[in-house]
Amino acid sequence: GMPMGMADVAYVLWMKALRFNPQDPRWPNRDRFVLSAGHGSMLLYAMLHLSGYDVPLEQLKQFRQLGSVTPGHPEFGRTPGVEATTGPLGQGISNAVGMALASKIMAARFNSPERKLVDHYVYGICSDGDLMEGVASEAASLAGHLGLGNLIFFYDDNSITIEGSTKLAFSEDVAKRFEAYGWQTLRIDGHDHEQIEQALKDAQAETERPTLILARTHIGFGSPNKQDTAGVHGEPLGEDELAATKDNLGWPREPRFLVPDEVRERFAQRVAELAPVYQAWQAMYADFRATDAAGAALWDAMWNREVPSDLLDKMLAAVGEEKDATRNHSGRVLQVASAEVAALYGGSADLAPSNKTLIKGAGDINKGAFEGRNLHFGIREHAMGAICNGMALYGGFIPYGATFLVFSDYMRPAVRLSALSHLQTIWVFTHDSIFVGEDGPTHQPIEHLAALRCIPNLSVLRPADGAETAAAWVIALQRKDGPTALCLTRQAVPPLPQPGGKADLLRGARVILDCAGDPEVVLIGSGSEASLALEAAQALQAEGVAARAVSMMSWEVFDAQDEAYRESVLPSGCCKRVAIEAA
Repeated sequence: GMPMGMADVAYVLWMKALRFNPQDPRWPNRDRFVLSAGHGSMLLYAMLHLSGYDVPLEQLKQFRQLGSVTPGHPEFGRTPGVEATTGPLGQGISNAVGMALASKIMAARFNSPERKLVDHYVYGICSDGDLMEGVASEAASLAGHLGLGNLIFFYDDNSITIEGSTKLAFSEDVAKRFEAYGWQTLRIDGHDHEQIEQALKDAQAETERPTLILARTHIGFGSPNKQDTAGVHGEPLGEDELAATKDNLGWPREPRFLVPDEVRERFAQRVAELAPVYQAWQAMYADFRATDAAGAALWDAMWNREVPSDLLDKMLAAVGEEKDATRNHSGRVLQVASAEVAALYGGSADLAPSNKTLIKGAGDINKGAFEGRNLHFGIREHAMGAICNGMALYGGFIPYGATFLVFSDYMRPAVRLSALSHLQTIWVFTHDSIFVGEDGPTHQPIEHLAALRCIPNLSVLRPADGAETAAAWVIALQRKDGPTALCLTRQAVPPLPQPGGKADLLRGARVILDCAGDPEVVLIGSGSEASLALEAAQALQAEGVAARAVSMMSWEVFDAQDEAYRESVLPSGCCKRVAIEAA
């Protein structure tokens, strides 16, 4: 239903506004398009197919089938031209805010009066359901605050949800809400091409505010019996209604899949129209590289997310060997990391003084001032997660977002999507155990470490001292194919022995106290409990027990080591293993 209802909007957007190159889907200055209403994925797949992306007709016929490039909801990395994994409503529009923010930052770093390397838009389509979700409200509020005038979204205002009319649960004035956020709002008939085109021009003309175009549409447009009904929201038309719809629209019943030659010619013409735009940018980019060596080096460092090979040594020097909370060690490490890794940007959900996530001297990002590196998300954990994901999807950034570990629940959907999308986002979670003390049970994470470890492709690191905190950041910065959660203490922890040297710090788990011969028992601690495991092992050894102490910073990293190393830390012949974790 949604692809039929928004076909007019998509056509005008593609023909009149969107800048793209199907031969170079990752062109840095392309316009981004995010289908936040991911349930309408066939609309996007059809547009990509017609525009010349590697989405052949045979793949459209395999819609929603296992192994196809046309899954039920768009998946980043699976389908050329898909900019974000969407489907969980509200995430896509929030990702788009991150992309628009990333674009503003890139423009501030690389544009000059003579040369605009970054001057594109972020477009999207959202649904009633998107705008009911809290994460969209959080992200839209921040987008308005920051004045992201490069963000333009169509709202598919069709008044239908799965259960029926939106009147069942949604009666607010969306335009007034978004105006209060600081957005420009425009109302149009979503089937009138002239109104759609004019709205796009008006949105582009507004440079100080994001724009929401409220497009009144008919879900299932053209279906004689299902248009404007919940029955067309997520169900096939059925053979009889399909035939009736084709008849109603003057479309031949056969062949079943048909793209008229004139349609292919029109889309090919559009691609040809955009070729000079792409070529002009490439010429400008070549001149930039030839005349600005420092700028080109910074461009490469950001887009390649470069990390120096000696980063661990520099970070170890920063943390020293003092007893301190790992959140404090992390704050010191972050200063080194930000100086060495140009792509690293981030902030906190109003907890930077506690999370220790402020990059000193780097400046704050705010409306009209995007030169800094410190982001302020406000008390919006869910939006923070989705916006960081959007920055990672954009390219050129290693974003981090911080809050207390117990509040990871507020942003879990975004954390899960970062793992599903293989994004290099870094989640900094401090106050990571019951030892937050007087804050009480509302702030004491109990089940949170286990819950995070359950997310496939999320690497969870809980360092035990300053050296491990430095190593944890290095692991996160070097990991290009997935997110990392850094779980850090509020309370001070002592430095631990390094019998295996600094190389073992990067291997997920390491022996911090060994015994003569084979161990009778292995005590395994993570984070603040590693020192407790060490003390317990020392006490057992004093009583003649062959005890070994292991600091287990990350199961995922340790499990990726070779078998010989894993056996050297946790020998299979020792069945007595005690895990210690205050969570």
